[in-house]
Amino acid sequence: METIMAEAEYVGGLRTKATHLRSGNAITTDAPVDNNGKGEAFSPTDLVSAALCSCMMTIMGIVAEREGVNLTGLKSEVIKVMNSSPRKIAEIKIHFAHPGLLASEEQKLKLKNAARTCPVALSLSSELKQTISFDF
Repeated sequence: METIMAEAEYVGGLRTKATHLRSGNAITTDAPVDNNGKGEAFSPTDLVSAALCSCMMTIMGIVAEREGVNLTGLKSEVIKVMNSSPRKIAEIKIHFAHPGLLASEEQKLKLKNAARTCPVALSLSSELKQTISFDF
């Protein structure tokens, strides 16, 4: 069964507003400064990069709970590298850090594998380079 999960509207000035129907949460996007926008909100390509990171953290959280590992406090930094012609994301770099993580080496490997095989990571084009690093 298909269900509408979000509605979106172009609100003008190179901005959109998307609303998650179940929760009512809304996201505004803005075109980046290097593409005629004001850069006052996430751009759509920023959201793709952030979604990859959030998905990885979520799937790592599922594995951590199953393994009895407390992942609270995991931090990340996301870098998006754009191609100019054609304009598209060329690479997403994500660095995860949790230096005090109490987990065995086997558990850490499971967390890393979970991140790299999250649904968003598997859904993105194989042409898009995903550079993922871990500090734990």
